[in-house]
Amino acid sequence: MEHHIKDIDQATGGRHRIEWAKQEMPVLTSVYKEFAESKPLAGLRLGACMHVTTETANLMRALQVGGADIVICASNPLSTQDDVAASLVVHDEIPVYAVKGEDNETYYNHLNAVLDHKPHIIMDDGADLVSTLHQERPQQLAGMIGGTEETTTGVIRLKAMAADGALKFPMIAANDALTKHLFDNRYGTGQSTMDGIIRATNYLIAGKKVVVAGYGWCSRGIAMRAAGLGGSVIVTEIDPLKALEAVMDGFRVMPIAEAVLEGDIFVTATGDINVIDTHHFAAMKSGALVCNAGHFNVEINIPGLRTLCANDPARVRPFVDQYIRKDGGKINILGEGRLINLAAAEGHPASVMDMSFAGQALAATYLIDNQETLENQVYVVPAEVDQRIASYKLNAMGIGIDVLTDEQREYLNSWQHGT
Repeated sequence: MEHHIKDIDQATGGRHRIEWAKQEMPVLTSVYKEFAESKPLAGLRLGACMHVTTETANLMRALQVGGADIVICASNPLSTQDDVAASLVVHDEIPVYAVKGEDNETYYNHLNAVLDHKPHIIMDDGADLVSTLHQERPQQLAGMIGGTEETTTGVIRLKAMAADGALKFPMIAANDALTKHLFDNRYGTGQSTMDGIIRATNYLIAGKKVVVAGYGWCSRGIAMRAAGLGGSVIVTEIDPLKALEAVMDGFRVMPIAEAVLEGDIFVTATGDINVIDTHHFAAMKSGALVCNAGHFNVEINIPGLRTLCANDPARVRPFVDQYIRKDGGKINILGEGRLINLAAAEGHPASVMDMSFAGQALAATYLIDNQETLENQVYVVPAEVDQRIASYKLNAMGIGIDVLTDEQREYLNSWQHGT
């Protein structure tokens, strides 16, 4: 079986960690059991471009037991857990193309290795696999059923493709499921981002001014957790409604040009380019920490920062590159500007990825069941799938909820009754 991983001998350690994560993934375990009986993916090839983590490994195992023939590559050069990649190859016989720290050329070689598998279904994380397929291998488009997309960044790209008429098969925006952005984006990103910052730096957050760029679901979680650790949070936004919400949530809001004069720690999570630009780096106070929680590293203009410095940066700690401006000021870039929660930590906790990955698995079956009627558009996860996942999660947590009586249901469905 062809593959490209760092070290096959790490497989045993990877298997232990995969099983550890599985304990916190009861919803996906339920889907696994259903798939083992119904085999909804039998005879189908599935290509995945995702963060190769313990949680992703459990999703791959569920898809495999459901009948899928799988190949997976990394969706970010720094997000791979090498022991997990080894375990998937050795214990599950799933071809994996992922090495933590791979260069850009290797990254795209890995994307093409997955596309060589000629998948019927794609599971993407950032839309690089979908984009590469459309731009470089259009001859394979005819065999596609559709795909799912896990990230805000990827969904933005896919909607742009659909608007241009460039998207040639249906995609499910798994990121836009309520059980994804209300929980994974907010609580998962919030906790894991702060975890990555702390692991990389060993800094005390209390008393620091933490600037969070954006106030989408991921940024809400980051701001919440930074404040919970004692940080003084400043939010920057372009959307007046989100800015107003941040103010109402108790955070200071100001333009990034003002925030750079105050901030000690900067976190971007917008999905856009050059959110922290060259002139922002020039104005930052010495010692600032700068990191990114968005999918791509383009949010931080690192080439622009280099122009302010006379020498190359020094790797002062694992995942900390220190740039010294010509005026002597020091700027610390964490995780090379890539996803800090996966570059310097382990990504989201398994218990929250449990819901997101159950959604991915069920979205794949929705594509299969509805392939004759779906158009080349970006679709949201059906509400009934969200409800099903939430019910599974509550049951696993031992939490019960109320059920409407017939009288209450009739009242809500009528218009005649008032006061």
